[in-house]
Amino acid sequence: MYERVARAMGELFAQRSIRLIYGGGGIGLMGAIANAAMNAGGEVVGVIPHALRRKELAYHQLTQLHVVDTMHERKQMMADLSDGFIAMPGGFGTFEEFCETLTWAQLGLHNKPCGMLNVNGYYDAMLAMFDHAVREQFVTVRHRQMIMAQAEPSALLDAMAAYQGPPTEKWLMRDET
Repeated sequence: MYERVARAMGELFAQRSIRLIYGGGGIGLMGAIANAAMNAGGEVVGVIPHALRRKELAYHQLTQLHVVDTMHERKQMMADLSDGFIAMPGGFGTFEEFCETLTWAQLGLHNKPCGMLNVNGYYDAMLAMFDHAVREQFVTVRHRQMIMAQAEPSALLDAMAAYQGPPTEKWLMRDET
């Protein structure tokens, strides 16, 4: 199921002329998205560090593949090249990258949409944790609202296209909940 949705996401990227920026691997869900986007005539840019090039079986048939020295350079380059961020179902690396990107938005370092493709409720528990953090006053409502989650690729892309982030002049207001 996850791979089918990943392929649909890649096809949508190509159909909507959205350039895919991703970690440059040819395996897993991101490899499936990249492959589907390329097969549909889309533009796909990969960013992979030297150390992971062989481990992740770098996908060399991309529109462009950047090879960088470190994971930090990889994440920064992907962020710089991207107009928004989507977390597909994934593991620790996906969680870490999504939360870092979300934190950058919270701090006002960017105002780009951050979305989760919540296939089959995959992210329900994580979204509940974010809601719990709001209730416990560790995250503001305004910052929680920066996260878009949809079960279907087209709905998520539509929500992200309409996204208008919160003002970032002030990071935290004392009277917010």
